[in-house]
Amino acid sequence: MHSLDTAAIFLAGIALFAAFVNGAIGYGFSSLTVPLGLVFYTNRILNPAVVVVEVFLNLYVLFINLNGVPTVWKRVFPILVGMLPGIAVGAFVLASLQPGWIKLGTYAAILPLILLQAAGWRRPVRFSWLIGLPFGTGLGVLYSVTTISGPPLAILFNNQGLVKNEFRAGLALVRVAESSVTAVVYYQLGLFIAESENIFLVFVPSVVLGVPLGAYLIRRLDAETFRRICMSFDAWVVGFGFSRVLIDLNLMESPWAYSVLAVTILIDAYLLYVFFTVQKAASKRFANDNTN
Repeated sequence: MHSLDTAAIFLAGIALFAAFVNGAIGYGFSSLTVPLGLVFYTNRILNPAVVVVEVFLNLYVLFINLNGVPTVWKRVFPILVGMLPGIAVGAFVLASLQPGWIKLGTYAAILPLILLQAAGWRRPVRFSWLIGLPFGTGLGVLYSVTTISGPPLAILFNNQGLVKNEFRAGLALVRVAESSVTAVVYYQLGLFIAESENIFLVFVPSVVLGVPLGAYLIRRLDAETFRRICMSFDAWVVGFGFSRVLIDLNLMESPWAYSVLAVTILIDAYLLYVFFTVQKAASKRFANDNTN
């Protein structure tokens, strides 16, 4: 076990970067913080601190994108309804299962979602009760067990043809609801403990500094390239965590367990090549159109 100082410094640095990303693109705090935080802590200790931070982060994102709410709230309402039983089930799983297996489930669930998002997966899907209810239930289970919901939400919302503020407003509506309800359920189950409070206190200054910095600097960066690089970092982190927990649970031996990380890096490298090839071609077409 690492010392508290080492863990605190590490978490503060990761939280600062994650808050920067969240400020820039509207989500990403938990999906970046949790995979690396699990190297030091179990989900039961880490999740409550992350959830409380996300309540305030998501309220902030919702506040600055309020003008998009009238367009999207009816679309996301079925997701919100379906999410409630999912959160209850997921929180019960978190309180009941052995921490190592929860870590394994966390990595196994989010790695393919991150790679799908990185691949720019597009399948037009219309919001409806038939889609929203089961999606919301699955999302509620995923979030209350892992505190991560950004990748599946981004995949869904990217296929809706929403403009930027509508996209962020829809994400924020769902994430305010899921983080707030999950915090209440965690409290009822007695999951808020002293160690979680210490982690929360580590997160606070990182978030206060990182979010406005990300919101400011994204105006000077190519948002799509920045988002894609963050996905790569996230995928590599999850691949490493996946490999580590396979060793910890004696499911695979080192170095064979790191084949998961190696495969993740190879897939992501290919997806990065495709992304930048497409970006380069688009830039050339844009330049040619401007010269004609």
